[in-house]
Amino acid sequence: MAAVRVAPRLRSIPLLLPAAAVHRSYSCRSSAAAVDSARAMSSSSSTSSSPSPYTTLVGRVRCEREIKRSKFIAIAASVPDERAAMSFLNEVKDPRATHNCWAYKVGEQLRYNDDGEPSSTAGKPIYSAIVSSGLDMVMVVVIRYFGGIKLGTGGLVRAYGGVASECLKDAPTCLVKPKAHVGMEVPFDLLGTVYHQLQHFQAEDIKQDYDTGKDGTVVVMFKVEYEKIEILGCAVNSACSRKIELLL
Repeated sequence: MAAVRVAPRLRSIPLLLPAAAVHRSYSCRSSAAAVDSARAMSSSSSTSSSPSPYTTLVGRVRCEREIKRSKFIAIAASVPDERAAMSFLNEVKDPRATHNCWAYKVGEQLRYNDDGEPSSTAGKPIYSAIVSSGLDMVMVVVIRYFGGIKLGTGGLVRAYGGVASECLKDAPTCLVKPKAHVGMEVPFDLLGTVYHQLQHFQAEDIKQDYDTGKDGTVVVMFKVEYEKIEILGCAVNSACSRKIELLL
């Protein structure tokens, strides 16, 4: 059976695009007032436009069950996108098995496949197990080795859904807070101050671009959690005692 694709809409992450960047500037009266004001702005803006935090698997998990002589092996892992999901499937599927059924959820993009089992008796129950677990950015592959006894449609649904649920239950998980790509134009003499704030707010992948066309200025690019953008902007302005524009 062909894979079923549901609501194919990917989570979007803003990128730093200098030609069409969004400029944000912050004017802060004091450090305490800045943080309080920024927290309020961050809370309202993150709920309306920023990607929400999600829970996903840590590492790879595996579960094996035997049901009426058929062996079912569920293997699950976190996947960031469809390409990673297909790569994971190709890695773990067994061409010697009777069926390699699967499902994944990546944001609002959902797909599942019965791989020759009767329609909606394998892939869909696996997908339902993912949804019930509350996890996101996850793929589960269930491999079946037929043992000679037919399970019937109801038995297949219970078998595939059950082993997938068991695989995800009590699996190690982590909370992921999506990050935005951000940049700011910084005078050379304020680089140390700005870097101190970036480290304080746990910015990642910090890079510098000196080819700005402006003397004495460098563009600092980094990734930071969406919910920290507003607070970071005010903290930088307060520490530098001037407006520093953020480029999103």
